Amino acid sequence: MVRTTPVMYGAVEDVEQLTPQLVRVILGGDGLAPFVPDEWSDSYLNLLFVPPDAPYTVPFDADGARRLDRACWPIPRRYTVRSWDSERRRLAIEFVVHGETGTAGRWALNAQPGDLLQFQGPGGGYRPDPHLGWHLLVGDESALPAIAASLEQVPAHATALVVGLVDGPDAELSLDCPGQLKIIWVHRNALPPGDSEAAGTDLVQAVAGLDFPSDGVHGFVHGEAVETRAVRRHLLGDRRMPRQALSVSPYWRRTFTDERWRTVKREWLSEVERDV
Repeated sequence: MVRTTPVMYGAVEDVEQLTPQLVRVILGGDGLAPFVPDEWSDSYLNLLFVPPDAPYTVPFDADGARRLDRACWPIPRRYTVRSWDSERRRLAIEFVVHGETGTAGRWALNAQPGDLLQFQGPGGGYRPDPHLGWHLLVGDESALPAIAASLEQVPAHATALVVGLVDGPDAELSLDCPGQLKIIWVHRNALPPGDSEAAGTDLVQAVAGLDFPSDGVHGFVHGEAVETRAVRRHLLGDRRMPRQALSVSPYWRRTFTDERWRTVKREWLSEVERDV
C-alpha cells in the first residue's frame, strides 16, 4: 500500500510588522487540518514557494511539480514555527525581510489575506531542558522566532540569558519567559560602515562577558554561519561546555544565496565539528 503525504497549506489571515526587519504572518484555513505540532521549541517547516510562471498553484503535488522542468520546481525555504494556536488552528511564522530581496521575505512583505502558502514538516531538535537552571540563547534576527518560542518553555525556576544581534534599537523584539530573563542586544549599525565581520566579533565578546555557571547550562546558538561558529568555538573551547548541552545551527551565511549555501553547508558543518 502506497502512503501519500498529506498536502498542508495555510491561507494568510493577518500580517504584522513586528520590527523593520521582522514580519509575522498568521495562517489559517482548512489546509492546516493535517498539521500536527511536534515537541521542539525550534520546530521548523519547509515552506514551498511557487516560482513565477509555474503551471500550478497551491495546493499542489510537490513530487509531481519536481517532475517538471527545474525552473518550475517549488522553491524551498526553512522557517521556524513561531506559535501554533491549537484551539483556533492558527499558525504563526515570522520572516526576516530586506525589501524585495529574497523569495520568502518578498512573499511575506507582500502577503495579503487569502494568499496561500504550502509547506512540509514539522521538524526540530531543541527545547530548553526543564531540569537545568540556566539557559543561554544566542542569535540574530533569523533566530529570534525560535528564541522567543524557546523562552516560553523555560521553567519558572530557571534563568534565561539572551544575546541578540540586530541592526539597531528599532529591531529589538519584546521577549518574555516564565523564568528570570536577561537580554543583551548587540547592534550592527553601531559598527563602522561595511564592517559586517565585526558584528560577529561583538557577538562573541558579549557572550564572553556573561557570568553563568560552568555546568548545568543549556545553550542554543542559531543564526549566521560565521557568527554561530565563533560562538560555538568560545563555548566549547573556552567555557568547556559539553557538546550535548549545546544546540548550534547555521541558518544562513553572509554573501551566500540560499541555494549556494545549501550546496556547501554539509562541508561547512564538517569543518565546524573539527574546530573543537
